[in-house]
Amino acid sequence: MDINSLRTAVTLLSLLVFLVIVAWAYSSRNKAHFDDLASMALQDEADGRPQ
Repeated sequence: MDINSLRTAVTLLSLLVFLVIVAWAYSSRNKAHFDDLASMALQDEADGRPQ
């Protein structure tokens, strides 16, 4: 295995990991959880509590 084969393997592995993360982030199973997390900052400000 030469250095170019190693570089190719690392690039393909990185692309695969990126695509898996994107698929996980956009999956419909996580939508409710992410919506709850997104609204947490707004709820804290509305309550008037210091952060």
